[in-house]
Amino acid sequence: MNIFTILTFERFLFTVNIPLPAGTGDAGYMYALEKIVKPIADDFNPQLIIISAGQDASIFDPLGRMMVSAEGYRKMTKFMMQLAESNCGGKLVAVHEGGYSTAYVPFCSHAIVEELNGITTDVEDPFIHAFNGVPYDQLSDHQKERIDAIKSIHIKQENY
Repeated sequence: MNIFTILTFERFLFTVNIPLPAGTGDAGYMYALEKIVKPIADDFNPQLIIISAGQDASIFDPLGRMMVSAEGYRKMTKFMMQLAESNCGGKLVAVHEGGYSTAYVPFCSHAIVEELNGITTDVEDPFIHAFNGVPYDQLSDHQKERIDAIKSIHIKQENY
């Protein structure tokens, strides 16, 4: 997963890759954003944040093998909005890329658009109940270890 790319005229283009293990869900993605993306963004102080908002990581995507729910996309959007507010005066662009679950992508996209607009409608995720008991919203030990290992690599690099 290529979660974070920086382009600047003063530095070189660089990418922070965060290869999350299969099955990572809402909590794992949020942990990666908090522990890796936020410190780098705060250090870099971007003028604009662009989100490539693909839903390939959704819980129903047949190819992504991840477990992010529509609510997880909402939480990541809120996190990125806060990151943009604290780093670049709220300048944020979200570009829809899609995903491969034609039944679930609309609910993920809807959650993102609601969060971007600061509204909540009565549209609910009709599929999430099928995952009761599945730990999509919990950070497992192996996911935390992987993210912490990736963090130790990226945060130690002086210019990433």
